[in-house]
Amino acid sequence: MGSALRAIVRAWSGRKILVVGDVCLDEYQFGRPVRLSREAPVPVLEFTRRQVLPGAAANPALNVVRLGGQAAVVGVVGDDEAGQTLRNLLAGAGIDVCGLVVDPGRTTTLKTRVLAEGILRFPQQVARIDRVDRRPLSGPVRERLLAAVADLAAWADAILVSDYRLGVVEEPVPAAALAAARAAGRPATVDSQGRLDRFAGYTLVRCNQAEAEAALGRPLGDEAAFRAGLGELLGRLGAGAVVVTRGAEGLSVATPGGYRHFPAANVSEVFDVTGAGDTVIAVLTLALVAGADPWQAADLANRAAGLVVRRIGNYAPTAAELLDAL
Repeated sequence: MGSALRAIVRAWSGRKILVVGDVCLDEYQFGRPVRLSREAPVPVLEFTRRQVLPGAAANPALNVVRLGGQAAVVGVVGDDEAGQTLRNLLAGAGIDVCGLVVDPGRTTTLKTRVLAEGILRFPQQVARIDRVDRRPLSGPVRERLLAAVADLAAWADAILVSDYRLGVVEEPVPAAALAAARAAGRPATVDSQGRLDRFAGYTLVRCNQAEAEAALGRPLGDEAAFRAGLGELLGRLGAGAVVVTRGAEGLSVATPGGYRHFPAANVSEVFDVTGAGDTVIAVLTLALVAGADPWQAADLANRAAGLVVRRIGNYAPTAAELLDAL
């Protein structure tokens, strides 16, 4: 199995993935705790450093490139500092940003995490502030976004939709992305935070356990429930595969050929799940275009996620790191 998985990782080198969805800028503000505040029972942090990284749909694109593929992003940013910073970060990583539409009437989503460091083994997140604009896209902006999807679809080996429920992945965008993939004879994958019915017909659908339970309207309490629930989702969506990530328990996969669970890798080292789902969908998509079956793709994605959760923030593993883990 290891040699087959290594061959898949090597085979996806240079493959082209078009990522469509809600992009954002992730900001990390680090500080050293010095005392408790007199104003409230919270720590006072003295600032030590700041880090910014591509977030939301921009993170799967970064993962694709770090893993050896090529990526282009279609999304919307505001005409502001955060939007320009995000464009610069993506372009600097070798990601095609010609599909990023600038909307002067919109604010670029910025997620700021405040972390205490210096006295603990790992930085500890103490607060998060989200600057979010969830308004529906205007007609002209939506048309520019759809045009970008159509223009880039022929270039891509697969289309990956990343839905963070920030206003971009609303109809007709999911249908247009699927139609473009089908017209080009390419797979369409999606990582969605909800309303899975919008992605009927996609090659592969990924969500987490809570999102799967919301779609089914019932809890998934044991393996029998997961097997039945994922099979139901698979049938309802008409998908080629449904992948549900389960945190420290790993991930589960349903296809028309059956069900399988993959226990999490490196469970004892889990301390930050930020971005793990983005890595999972990036690896799943790359593996499919490299000729993997859904089981092999899920195995690789699970191992890659085990590398991500051992790092702070949106860490994107490299192909070399993944090969070393096999």
